[in-house]
Parts: sequence; C-alpha cells; structure tokens
Amino acid sequence: MTAHNAAAQDDPALGTWIPHAGSADSDLEGELGTITTRARDLVRNNPIASGAAATLKDNVIGHQMRLSAQPKGRLLGWDKDKASTWSNNTEDQFATWADSTECDAARSQTFLGLTLQAFTGAMINGDSFGLVMWLPRPDGRWSTRIQTIESDRVATPPWLMHDKTIRGGVKVDAFNAPVGYWIQKQHPGDNLLLHTASKDNWEYVTEFTPLGTRRVIHLFEKERSGQSRGKSIFTSVMREFKMLGEYLGYELQASMLNAMIARMIKTDMSPDSVAELFGDGMDDGSYYATASKSINQRSMKGTGGKFQVIPAGFVMDESAPVRPNAAFGEFVESIDRVIAAGLNIPYELLLKDFSKTNYSSARASLIEAWRFFHSKRRWLQDQWVNPIYEVWMEEAVDLDRVDAPDFYQNKFAYTACRWVFSGRGSIDPVKDAKAAELRLKMSHSTQQEECAELGKDYEDVQNQRGRELKQAFNVADELGLPEEAAYYLAGYSVAGVDSLATGEENLEPYYADSDEEPISKPDDKPSEAVSEDNDE
Repeated sequence: MTAHNAAAQDDPALGTWIPHAGSADSDLEGELGTITTRARDLVRNNPIASGAAATLKDNVIGHQMRLSAQPKGRLLGWDKDKASTWSNNTEDQFATWADSTECDAARSQTFLGLTLQAFTGAMINGDSFGLVMWLPRPDGRWSTRIQTIESDRVATPPWLMHDKTIRGGVKVDAFNAPVGYWIQKQHPGDNLLLHTASKDNWEYVTEFTPLGTRRVIHLFEKERSGQSRGKSIFTSVMREFKMLGEYLGYELQASMLNAMIARMIKTDMSPDSVAELFGDGMDDGSYYATASKSINQRSMKGTGGKFQVIPAGFVMDESAPVRPNAAFGEFVESIDRVIAAGLNIPYELLLKDFSKTNYSSARASLIEAWRFFHSKRRWLQDQWVNPIYEVWMEEAVDLDRVDAPDFYQNKFAYTACRWVFSGRGSIDPVKDAKAAELRLKMSHSTQQEECAELGKDYEDVQNQRGRELKQAFNVADELGLPEEAAYYLAGYSVAGVDSLATGEENLEPYYADSDEEPISKPDDKPSEAVSEDNDE
C-alpha cells in the first residue's frame, strides 16, 4: 500500500506507468530533434496547427512593435522634462535602425520581422538564436546587426560528445549559466551542401565579449532548473494533432469515394465489348490479359459519372457506407477542445469559430487568452527584445547619438523601456471605451496604459489631438464659422456643442457620457505641452 494513490504499484491503471526520472537536459536532448521535425511537419501540413502558430504570432506581436523609452529619471537625477526629451530622441534614433533593414545582417527584414521570425521559431522549434554582428557598411548608418540562427545549427560537435558541460550545443558553467554556443556554419539539413562532421564546419561563439557585450541572444522558455534548450509548444498535443489529421483525411476520402461510386458492374463480357457498349474510352482486350495485374491497375479512374468494371471471376459486394458520419462534428470538436487546452488557446480562438458562444462567454475566453498572450509578450521582451535594445544602445552611446554619461554603470536606468505591440481589438468598442473612461475617472488606469491596449503611444495621441484642436479653431476662424463649429471639427459630441447655446460649455469626447468639468476653448497661443511639429 502507498500513502498516495498516484504512487500505487498494484493498481492496474498505474502499475506499468513508470516514467523516466531524468534531468531537464537528459529528458529532452536526445528527443529534441524528433520533436522539432515533427512540429515543423505539423505546421506545414496540418491546417489547425498552422492556424495556431499564426494566432500566437498575430496576438502576441501583431503588425507593430514600437519602443517607448522610459529611463529611470530618479536614478539618473533627471527631472521629467529632461527624461521626456531624452526619450523622444532615443526613440527617433532607434527607429532609424529598427524600422529599416539595417538591423538585419541579411538586409531583408526590419526588427519587427526579425522578432516575428524568432518568436515563430521558438514556438515551433523550441528556441531561436540571434547573433549580434558588427558589420560596418559604406551606405549604413549603424554597424550593429542581428543574424538569426535556426535552432538545428546549434548542436554538440561529434568530437565533444563526451564533454558534459555542453548541453545540446550550449556550453554551461558550474551554475548552468551559458558561456558559449557551438554553431554549425551550414544547416545540417541543407541538401545543397555536403554536410560533414569536420571541425571546419563548426564555430564556437562566446555568450559575451571580453568587454561584456552580449553576442548571442537565445530565446526559449525555461521550464525546469538546469534546462539548456527549449521544446516546441506543440509537444504535449502532437499525438492528438497527428491522429486527428489522419482521421480527417480518412473521413474525407471515404466521403469522396461514397459520392463517386454508385454501382459496380460484374460481367462476363469482354472489356472491348463493355468499352464499345459504354463508349468510355477503356483499353482494349489486352487490359485484362493477365490475372497478375492488381485491381487498382484494372480499375478506371474513379471520377463522377463513371462505371467501375470488374473482370470475370472477381466478386465484390456492394458497399454503401454512410457519409458523412453523423457523430463526426461532435467528435472532432471534442478533440479540438483538448488540443486548444494543451496550447492554452481558447477553442473559439483556435478554430476562429464564435458561432456557438454568446458575448459573455466569448469575452471570458478572450480574457483568458490575453493573460496568456501578455505573459508571452513579457517573456519575449525579457529574452529577446530588451537584450537587443541594450546592444543597440551601446553603439548609439558610442557614436554620441544618445547622450548617456556613465552608461555602463547605469545601463539599467538608461535602457528601461516599454514596448507597444498591436492592440487586442474589441468585441464591443462602445462598452470598452466607456470602461476606459471610468477607469481613468477612478484613477485605476492611465492614458498611457489605455493607449497601449489599443496599440498606440499616448504622447503621440495627445500631441496629435492637440494639433487637431488647434487646426479646427484656425479653420473656423478662416471660414468665419461660429466657435462651436470648431468643436464639431475637433470631434466632440453634438450634445456637448449644443450646450454652448445655453452658455454651459460642457463639452465631452464623442464616446463619453461624462459629468466632467466644462472643457473651454484653448488659448490663442498653443500650450507649451502641445508640439507644433508636423514631421510625423
């Protein structure tokens, strides 16, 4: 007897269940190659797996990734104005690198493209690698560039298999901290190249330079202590994906055959006579000359409106399977829900099917999904985006394009930032806008947070709204329109503008039902907080 039923040895259901008790690396390293190749095959050929990968990429990152520099002003002894000015300059300088192909060693993608590629690789392969390169070019503004490395190229060289400090190509120290990586110069699966185990095909790259600059960015999710490599997000549901895909194929094939074959003809007539009778372009008598030919060879191509001819001596029962299977939909849906749970994605979002859910259920599902997406965003920032930003900052400071005295002593303060990704969208925009207004009124949120949820930078939004309001009054003055017309042009509500006629200037944004203090006409001279620059 055991104290815990989970440890029972005499239970028929558990007696033969004795998993291997290995370390994180021993459990994974020998099986990683098989898991990775199977995961890639799933994404290539399974529509649900391919959609799951796209769903993760679109929701965690999306179509944009913008830097919002937020230096720790108190640590640096800065006031708010200096921190804001420094942030704006740093963001503009970073955009010249990140929003162009200068950041890519291959000169083909922007920083957003590199991040999408790295994230997708980490989800499917288990991990992604980026090499920090110093590649000056005559036409380049920057020399820091990122070379993406597929996970297959990082492996333990054959002559170092005995070295226990190398785990899947990652050399670690006594604390399991990575100190270097063995990288193959060509992909081992490249059919265009003759891959050998020669030492000339390998290169060892240290984690940091002697001066402390990071050289390798390794993106993977560390689930266990001592884990050196990552595994695909499809690992736990791979069997279900594979079997469900085959089942779908068999059901579709059976339905097609059931639709094509209505009757079979068994006859003692010669094939030539049958061909002459039906005029169906069949072969001559030699078609059935020998009995050794397979039935498939003797069969006509099964297409709609055709007859299937069976030679004399063969007997085949008529089969009429019922297709589609009445329980097919419910069965597939139940398996899809298991897969969705394993991927931590709501079923409705995984299948893009909200036809069987109501507003409340859909909102609850999306809230759970966004908890997962936000955790992945934070992981991506900590493991990939922020380290690369720090590397770029070193060059920017070295070139005096960013003013950062004592940078290496205060690197944390200078490189503190947020990243604005794509907004999460809205099921009911009006309700969400009113909820945002209420959170701001109750001081439960900030404009920065609310704009970030929409995928926008709040400073850009404020400055643009200020310019629009100023422009609206300029247009009203030029055209001789009444003052309230300017508010119409600026986008305030009709009810708020109508209150001007009674002398109660209770203007409010078009989305709000607000009891705020009246919004008065801006001064003739724009506020210093409103930028007049139009070079967006």
